Amino acid sequence: MLSAFARAFQTPDLRKKLLFTLGIMVLFRLGAHIPVPGVNFVAVNQCYKQTTSGLFGLVNLFSGGALLQLTIFALGIMPYITASIILQLLTVVIPRLEALKKEGQAGTAKITQYTRYLTIALAVLQGTGIVATASSGALFPGCPLANQIVPDQSVFRIAVMVITMAAGTTVIMWLGELITDRGIGNGMSILIFTSIAAGFPGSMWAIKQSGKLFGGWGEFFSVIAVGIVVVVLVIFVEQAQRRIPVQYAKRMIGRRAFGGTSTYIPLKVNQAGVIPVIFASSLLYIPALVVQLTNSQAGWATWIRTNFVKGDHPIYMVTYFVLIVFFAFFYVAISFNPEEVADNMKKYGGFIPGIRAGRPTAEYLNYVLTRITWPGALYLGLIALIPMIALVAFGQQTNFPFGGTSVLIVVGVGLETVKQIESQLQQRNYEGFLR
Repeated sequence: MLSAFARAFQTPDLRKKLLFTLGIMVLFRLGAHIPVPGVNFVAVNQCYKQTTSGLFGLVNLFSGGALLQLTIFALGIMPYITASIILQLLTVVIPRLEALKKEGQAGTAKITQYTRYLTIALAVLQGTGIVATASSGALFPGCPLANQIVPDQSVFRIAVMVITMAAGTTVIMWLGELITDRGIGNGMSILIFTSIAAGFPGSMWAIKQSGKLFGGWGEFFSVIAVGIVVVVLVIFVEQAQRRIPVQYAKRMIGRRAFGGTSTYIPLKVNQAGVIPVIFASSLLYIPALVVQLTNSQAGWATWIRTNFVKGDHPIYMVTYFVLIVFFAFFYVAISFNPEEVADNMKKYGGFIPGIRAGRPTAEYLNYVLTRITWPGALYLGLIALIPMIALVAFGQQTNFPFGGTSVLIVVGVGLETVKQIESQLQQRNYEGFLR
């Protein structure tokens, strides 16, 4: 693998793409440390050291810690992810978007344009919410300096802060597209990978400092061992797929015969990816966020504070697990349409050996997809519970780096990036990463 990296850097055009991608990643991390105008950075630093990520942990994860530091890239890539998911869901509901999706490259470009517009709108909305939360002191509950984070709360100053955050999200979106066009590709995913991986060293060192076994080194190496096991498990499941064989009949067009080839439909065990974890986390944040913003002392608010704020509570863990399993089946159901696949196969003369074309094929695909989604959904739920188990075992939920969403994204993007570099090496007759 290291020799393949060396050969990649020896290729002039590929070396240029890799260096360009690294430069964008450095620029992205630099913007994550520039504070928004109008923020008391001293108060932010004091509160950031004294508190945990709390309710905004997911957005803070995708922004590489920039959210709780209120920098120009505070919103990170989260508005774009949300916009992409919304457009993907609406494609199933709105016929116009479904027609655009079937138009090929032109339709995809139009959907991408809609995604950009929706990203900016969501960035303004989320930026307003974050600034309002920071102004009220609710961003860092329990910090004595929380009310001093935004000294000037005039309309003009608040508007400047919101516009700056929205502009930061737009710049991040542009940087991701630059990596896709001029770098090694997969730009948005690489920026997410950069945000998450940037927090690993600090989290590991925090675990060492707060540990008690052998000066903290016992917890440190225990977490590394757990991380290696989790990464191996994630790679194994992410690469697992059920290949359904497909045979295409021969067709005579004039004097020439076409078709007669054999291929397969790859159905991944984890067909939904990390989307169910994001959905479940976001949904569980809503009740606690409502209680925090309203500051209610009613019975229902007390129950939510008791059961849905701390991740180590059994009710929270069970609800989180059930939601992940539900959203895994929900997302697979809307992203893979067995009837559409069966119709396309029938149109081009394809069939699954032993299965009749048309409706029996759709029923067979639905049966197989349901069977392999169960282990994928359970796997996602167990991986997502790792940070909560770490909270009970080590008391390190916030600093535990090898948990749920982070490992799924880092491993998934890493595998995809390696495959892209490998394909470019193979095009130049070089040996790839996977021997």
